[in-house]
Amino acid sequence: MTTVLLSAAAPALNDLTSFALMRSDGPTPVLITVDEAADALQAFDVIFLGEFHDHAGNHLAEMALFSALHARAPQLSLSLEQFERDVQPVLDEYMADKIGEEALKRSGRAWQNYAEAYRPLVEFAKENKLPVIAANAPASFVRCVGLDGPEALSRATPERRGFAAAELHLDTGLYKDKFIRFLREDPLHGSPDTDKSKGDPTPAEERSFAAQVTRDDTMAESIFLHLQKNPGRKVVHVTGNFHVEGFLGTAERLAFRAPQLKVAVVAPIEIENPRAPSLKVSDAASGNFLVLLRASPKRYVTEAEEKADIERMRAQFGKMGTAANRPPCTP
Repeated sequence: MTTVLLSAAAPALNDLTSFALMRSDGPTPVLITVDEAADALQAFDVIFLGEFHDHAGNHLAEMALFSALHARAPQLSLSLEQFERDVQPVLDEYMADKIGEEALKRSGRAWQNYAEAYRPLVEFAKENKLPVIAANAPASFVRCVGLDGPEALSRATPERRGFAAAELHLDTGLYKDKFIRFLREDPLHGSPDTDKSKGDPTPAEERSFAAQVTRDDTMAESIFLHLQKNPGRKVVHVTGNFHVEGFLGTAERLAFRAPQLKVAVVAPIEIENPRAPSLKVSDAASGNFLVLLRASPKRYVTEAEEKADIERMRAQFGKMGTAANRPPCTP
């Protein structure tokens, strides 16, 4: 494995709550402290915190960076993939102490791991009176685009259409190539009967990419609109790493809308040898800041175990009707 030489030996990642920070936009990645990272990040307008949603160390790093950055840049807003635009009123009511957390989780459709992963960020924002943006497109919109393509958005009522971005960027490019490659390499998304490793995207793959872009463009537009209404603020956006890795996805779509913004990507990297951390050459390009993490446990040990789980999930989610035998999906 080709590795990047570090300016100093990275500390051992002793458990799944451990993390180390690096700045990777120079000639050689260098280890930095949380305070040094926050000192540098305060110069950016938007900070994308890419994450592995279920990694404890990743969430601890996010909270440490958010708190340290707020100490340096109090005019801060928190933007979350984990809440969808249509529940912004619910989130606002919670931030204003008009409802309790149970109502937020129920009516706001909070993620299953909200308590351990996102509660600390939201509570910090609440205590410090920071805006929290429900940035994502509703799952119903994403599902309909995945089934019927982007034209499904035109079926939303005028009152609901604004819950997804007004413009989707569906052009070919590095992000689309990356997404189609992911579909074809992921056993759950790939066809069990057909070799789709090469060739143009299939209609189903085009729809899947449009669904992904519905999330990316909506999150980018949410950040853009917030900054338009609140000039001078900085935004920290928390999202799955795929959405921002390599400055693609949501980060790229924000740049389409506001190229003048100075944007940072903090990308998580799972380290193969936690006792002697090292980076692959490709890791350094994931963001201009990196969070080194101990790798999560293997999902499967044997191919048979993986295959059985994939078949179970296909059986569970593969019963959705085709376009020929169901009515058009309405967001």
